[in-house]
Amino acid sequence: MRKKQTRTKGKIKFSRYFQELKEGDKVSVIREMSMPANFPKRFQGRTGIVEGRRGKAYIVLIKDNDKGKKFIIQPIHLIKIKQ
Repeated sequence: MRKKQTRTKGKIKFSRYFQELKEGDKVSVIREMSMPANFPKRFQGRTGIVEGRRGKAYIVLIKDNDKGKKFIIQPIHLIKIKQ
């Protein structure tokens, strides 16, 4: 993902920005291009598990090979996966 489509430039989905997630929820990390991201680009599209909350952001555990790495990600970059 390099840029947004012309019709969606600058727009933010408020439902994703204010979404509430619980501990143990599975989420997909999808970068919102109009907001700065605090995680490396190589984790774009990966799935992780919500471990907790820190302020308005969530702590997400993402497996990288065999190691688990924790990232603090804003909710606008997360999409909940239905189980």
